[in-house]
Amino acid sequence: MPGVRRPLGAEVRAFAVTAAAGCLVGLVGGGFRWCLERADALRRALLAAAAGLGAAGMLVPITLTASGALVAHLIARRVPYAAGSGIQHVEAVWRQESDTHPWRLLPAKFAGGLVAIGSGLVLGREGPTVHMGAAIGVLAGRHGRLGPEDARMLHTALGGAGLAVAFSAPLSGLLFVCEEVTRSFRPRLVLLTLLGTVAAVSCTRLIVGDAPAFPVPDLPSPPLWTLPAFLLFGATAGVLGAAYAHLVVGALELCDRMTRVPTPLRAAAIGAVVGALMAADPLLAGGGDVLTERLLGAAGPGVTALAVYLAVRFVAGPLSYAAATPGGLFAPLLALGALWGTLAHALAAPVLPSPAPGPAAFAVVGMAALFTGVVRAPATGIVLVAEMTGTLSLWLPLLLACFAATVTADRLESEPIYDSLRRRMLQRP
Repeated sequence: MPGVRRPLGAEVRAFAVTAAAGCLVGLVGGGFRWCLERADALRRALLAAAAGLGAAGMLVPITLTASGALVAHLIARRVPYAAGSGIQHVEAVWRQESDTHPWRLLPAKFAGGLVAIGSGLVLGREGPTVHMGAAIGVLAGRHGRLGPEDARMLHTALGGAGLAVAFSAPLSGLLFVCEEVTRSFRPRLVLLTLLGTVAAVSCTRLIVGDAPAFPVPDLPSPPLWTLPAFLLFGATAGVLGAAYAHLVVGALELCDRMTRVPTPLRAAAIGAVVGALMAADPLLAGGGDVLTERLLGAAGPGVTALAVYLAVRFVAGPLSYAAATPGGLFAPLLALGALWGTLAHALAAPVLPSPAPGPAAFAVVGMAALFTGVVRAPATGIVLVAEMTGTLSLWLPLLLACFAATVTADRLESEPIYDSLRRRMLQRP
């Protein structure tokens, strides 16, 4: 309770347990990222080999993703709360609306997420790492003989460490815990999250290195006259974010109504559709990291191709999530935001006076703004994108665009996505 001084021994034990558990989160999350990198490399090699087989080669990506979706779904269906992102479950546990199953959840999230994301579904790695981090927190709290409140805080704090591990973004992990999961600022929770995140990210760097996820060359600060343009751009991202959140929930509800189709068959069919997209163009499938890197490196395609990528991935993300496999929403959202930013710049460039910000600036701001429109966590989105890209010159555009995205999505009466997903999860038998 506030104002109550804990015994020194209990305090030392709580911090020691947090640091040790944070190291484990870093090793598990770093191992997960390393395995995903190997899976992505293997998938690219298979696609390259299949390209030489002519028309028959199209069956390779279709079979790969359909099989991956089926296997990942079968893994997840055996463990409560293993399907989907897992962030909504972390929030429900914090609110004491749900219980935990950490021993079964950890291997299901690791193996199921690796198969689902590695096979090419449009899902992100952050959902499994957040959920695995929280599960490790539960186990550490139980075996470290922490009090019930500290154990609950450790579950949430190490969920934030999981987000930090997924994107090498330590400050974002803290903001995620305070702004999205708990929607409060508790000094003790902040301390536990800071310690767990530092330990986790330090251990992850031993496995995957310490470079930003999407390093961007130095960008000049945009002129002040461009701020209204970024404000308008943020509003459009809010509209897209509201539509995307609605589509995610709509895809889940549509699948719920397909009661005559067995869920494993449904997952395989969704995987086959995504595999067909991957056969047409590998950038249409997967988490989107390669596409985001190209857009931030100012190596994006033309306007028509940008529009196609945006439209296809806008639907493929919710469709992949409806397969009920382990996998998150963040990474595909970031790719969509970069696409929308690059496309908006290409459309507006003819009317923007010189010197105007380049496409990379709009891509960076678009990543944070679209994330904010869907998740409704502007501070997390801003800092997450800044940490991932290493960009420190776009604070004002980021702040304005995320403000506009939040207000616009709210005015459209779009519910934050994890509120919707948590309510759905709790209502299901």
